[in-house]
Amino acid sequence: MLTLKSEHPVPSVLKQLGEMTACRDMHLVEQSLLRTLGPVLGIKSTSLYRVDEHGVVTRALHHTRDAAMVGGERYRTCDQTGEPGSAVGLEPAVADLLSALRLLDHSCARPQPGGYLIGYPLHGADHLCGYVVFERDHEVTPTEHAVIHGVLEVFSNYYALLDASQRDRLTGLLNRHSLELNLTRMWDALAQRLKHGAEAAQVNRRRDQAQTYWLGVLDIDHFKKVNDTHGHIMGDEILLLTARLLEGALRRSDLLYRYGGEEFIVIVAANDLATATQIFERARQAVAQFKFPQVGRLSISGGFSMADPAVQPQAIINRADRALYEAKADGRDRIYFYEELIRTGRLQEVQSGTIDLF
Repeated sequence: MLTLKSEHPVPSVLKQLGEMTACRDMHLVEQSLLRTLGPVLGIKSTSLYRVDEHGVVTRALHHTRDAAMVGGERYRTCDQTGEPGSAVGLEPAVADLLSALRLLDHSCARPQPGGYLIGYPLHGADHLCGYVVFERDHEVTPTEHAVIHGVLEVFSNYYALLDASQRDRLTGLLNRHSLELNLTRMWDALAQRLKHGAEAAQVNRRRDQAQTYWLGVLDIDHFKKVNDTHGHIMGDEILLLTARLLEGALRRSDLLYRYGGEEFIVIVAANDLATATQIFERARQAVAQFKFPQVGRLSISGGFSMADPAVQPQAIINRADRALYEAKADGRDRIYFYEELIRTGRLQEVQSGTIDLF
């Protein structure tokens, strides 16, 4: 058995890696990485910081082993939900370490009161995608370094494979399978938030997290005509360009999926209807103002609805889709809010499946 400290034998690293690569959910794989490194390093807590293409930290996952708790483990998760340019707040010591990791592109340590703050860069296929950080009372030994490096390499390769399986091959956007996974996770989180009520809301306000999610269905107008007139190769180019325009108009925290054909699904976090409407309008305008090669001007239509944890996710998609249909009927190049259509009598509420939350 591999031991990194003679007085603390480490559980089989291969067994830990086997458990990590048995996961099919990318968030669970991240948690499994931190659970794997904890015993290997003989420490109580590890952190994973995800960065975007500009090196800005957009998400942080903290794993803390608490011996006083049943099962001995707990998690704290902080997700970025702000406007473009904002980032997850970092403690000064962590920010300094991450800056050094970005510049050096290899592991480094910083002395702290009572020990060291140690970090490793985390690479994707061809780019820096995050950092792993932990604190302990002494620096990493050469043997520990080799094990940590190997674990991170296995994690990165496996994570890349999972990511590829959840991407649309043409546009590179998240695909329908990824949507199903994320909707399940999101609905669980919304149900917990509703269950804990005001206490959870107060915590999220302190973290500047939005309290409400909005799901929209967007569709390229007259796309069949584009295919019939210019061919499917040009149609594929239109889909790819539209995907890039939508990505540019949305925030880093917004989720964009190719739902099928010329249809996209967007999930945004916003505290009020006005903000959500502004985000969807920005996406519509980005497409309407672009001149597509050979085709010229195109537009998208859409509908969106507020995510309700008491209603099945598919029912929310159906609501957004009904609003989309009304936008098409009114001349296209517009985005409607489902609940407003119900309020004004334009649509009638259809009974849909509900979830028993408690």
